[in-house]
Amino acid sequence: MMEYKTIAGVKLPAIGIGTWGMGKAPGPGERPDYGNDEKCVAAIREAIKLGMWHIDTAEMYSSGHAEEIVAAAIKGIPGKKVFITTKVLPNHLKRDDLINAAEASLARLQLKYADLYLIHWVNASSQIKEAVAAMDELVAAGKVRHIGVSNFSVKQLQIAQSYTKNKIVTNQVEYNLLDSSCEKELLPYCQDNDIILTAYSPLAQGNSRLLKNKALAAVAAKHGKTTAQVALNWLVSQKNVIVIPKSSSIERVKENAGAVGWELDAEDLELIEKEF
Repeated sequence: MMEYKTIAGVKLPAIGIGTWGMGKAPGPGERPDYGNDEKCVAAIREAIKLGMWHIDTAEMYSSGHAEEIVAAAIKGIPGKKVFITTKVLPNHLKRDDLINAAEASLARLQLKYADLYLIHWVNASSQIKEAVAAMDELVAAGKVRHIGVSNFSVKQLQIAQSYTKNKIVTNQVEYNLLDSSCEKELLPYCQDNDIILTAYSPLAQGNSRLLKNKALAAVAAKHGKTTAQVALNWLVSQKNVIVIPKSSSIERVKENAGAVGWELDAEDLELIEKEF
């Protein structure tokens, strides 16, 4: 059974679904490929059915095609039954560019508003002031419900909050057992300031050093789970942390959903902490 967290007044499933890589052609860059759209749509619909109704996407992903896949997946589903996050690129952070980028994302998503709109990252902290002011305009116009950031340092997060009239509800960053660098400053800051830390690449993009780790395998065997489920469970056991693993496989989506509804015990946590 899915677990939920309410942080900064926003209720979200502990496990959502990411779309980075959906609708993307093989090779470098974000060239779209339409060949696997049906598979991706089916995976997102399965996630929603299993309670993983937080769907994360971005204008960057497959040059906007991932947003179109999300639109196809949620077609006919009432807006209150899904929560859609999308993001604006750093080359669209000037006021007019950001407004236009948001409108384009909404058009691809076939939505009147996005539940959460994020600055994907910044190339310089000087971009933040104008960007969050534009995001405030989107909130006032009813085109965005909540705003947040991605790949921000604590200092950049503080700058963003100082310039916006709205609450920065999340910082989306890479966080997994192989990369826990956010634990040094960012995670404690989010926990102390009622901010969601949304973990992307929670399974380190399928890294075998994680998924074939012997310590995780032992914990998994003990609970009748997989190593991926243990890794996700460990993440969402942290205060204020939710995860958005990407999968275009229904089988993998079901596996991800099974990462909650049970708990790691003190012995498990000690073994995992020692290993990683």
